[in-house]
Amino acid sequence: MTDGIHSNTLVGWREWVALPGIGVPWIKAKLDTGARSSALHAFDVVELPDSRVRFQVHPRQRSGADAVTVECPIHDRREIRSSSGHVQSRIVVLLDIELAGRTVTAETTLSRRDEMGFRMLIGREALRQGFVVDSGKSFLSTKAPKQIRRRNRIAD
Repeated sequence: MTDGIHSNTLVGWREWVALPGIGVPWIKAKLDTGARSSALHAFDVVELPDSRVRFQVHPRQRSGADAVTVECPIHDRREIRSSSGHVQSRIVVLLDIELAGRTVTAETTLSRRDEMGFRMLIGREALRQGFVVDSGKSFLSTKAPKQIRRRNRIAD
């Protein structure tokens, strides 16, 4: 590091990440330089008074096990265009993401990602904070413990 600037950290197109601020120790994420913002698969999203939101996160694919209930401030609301061209209004929250031994804050939209292969997508705004994605590699950074990886695979 020089003058507070991080050198670039090499990561794969999919990685295990943590969301420490909301109590999610491991979640498999797709790193997508084509998406501007990050997105998290959220259930039971409820807007609360005082610009707050409550939602549930299910870190494992196709499983409600290890569900985490989260309450946090609403950062913004955005019109997001999906890869299929559909426009949807989504709530945006700020989440800390631990990736490859580093923690960055990312604007993250809350959406149902039932049909998507990953519970979380990390977009280019978060990746711009010092990451380089090798699109031909997977899981170059810290891996979840074997029992977490195995439980996630069983749910797949």
